[in-house]
Amino acid sequence: MLSEVEAKVDAGKRVTRAEGLWLLKEAPLLELGALAQEVRFRVIPERRVTFVIDSNPNYTNVCVTDCQFCAFYRKPGSPEAYTLTVDEVLKKVESAAEKGATTVLLQGGHNPEIPLEYYLTLVRETRRRFPQVTPHFFSASEIQTMSQTAGLGVREILSRLREAGQCTLPGGGAEVLSEKVRKRIEPKKGGPSAWLDVHREAHRLGFKSTATMMYGHLEQPEDIFDHLDAVRDLQDEQAGFTAFVPWSFKPENTLLEKWIKHYAGPNQYLRMLAVARLYLDNFPHIQASWFSEGKRVGQLALRFGADDFGGTLFEENVHAAANFVNKVMVVEVCTLIREAGFTPTQRTTLYEILKVY
Repeated sequence: MLSEVEAKVDAGKRVTRAEGLWLLKEAPLLELGALAQEVRFRVIPERRVTFVIDSNPNYTNVCVTDCQFCAFYRKPGSPEAYTLTVDEVLKKVESAAEKGATTVLLQGGHNPEIPLEYYLTLVRETRRRFPQVTPHFFSASEIQTMSQTAGLGVREILSRLREAGQCTLPGGGAEVLSEKVRKRIEPKKGGPSAWLDVHREAHRLGFKSTATMMYGHLEQPEDIFDHLDAVRDLQDEQAGFTAFVPWSFKPENTLLEKWIKHYAGPNQYLRMLAVARLYLDNFPHIQASWFSEGKRVGQLALRFGADDFGGTLFEENVHAAANFVNKVMVVEVCTLIREAGFTPTQRTTLYEILKVY
């Protein structure tokens, strides 16, 4: 079957769902990776691997959504709950900017006490004070929270954020875009449409965004392809996604931990990346995550179809809450990419090239 898929890909034909399922479940891993790497070089012929200098701070851990996979959030009134002021958040942006960051990925819990003007001010002031930094702020579910709290439609919320200076959205909060899975692990977040509709409206307004997937919990292969089909279809429709970014579930300190008997390992991650490269034929970039999977696995991922190495993540608290901490600085990112046989290349949020190392 792999040779048939290869012939199909060589002819520029699209991989079907049935073929994708076979690739995910049965294809020989090394041969699958080699095919994905062939396709990667057709999309991006250069031996460059991009990365962004960024940070991922949080403005609140207060959340009313009670996702079973999250170790970060605290309920309103918890002694560990916090919500930063605008100035406190901007100090974090300033700290990242001083280290050379060109992107700040800002996310938080779903806190209904925060007014819309807070979010708009964060965008405006980031643009005003740190023009070199792209405010890559707020996941789709945070946009939904703003909409509910302000009593405005999602399109209006996005329009106001765009007027304030925002032009990209992170892809967080997708988890697995399967009705069954989302109902089980995040029933208050809504089905796949809750995430997809925000990104669709954002793309219509000219935003670019990423598509993510957090796997390795309760999903089955069919659920994975519900997700891949959903983002591939939306990309066909709007062409607004810059990259696909999968990572594996981190179980410690979560409600979901007790239900998971087998965790996703490196082989599953490499397989997921390779399948994504072949199946998501309309995505320009597939991102490897040294951060979520470990530095060595991140390097291997660059041989399985990935062309991007993510970011430096000077600050990160969500994975840390699940006792998964993995830090790196720019010089080590460059070393890891070089060791894997590629040229480290700094990019912007929108994949514009800033520097070739």
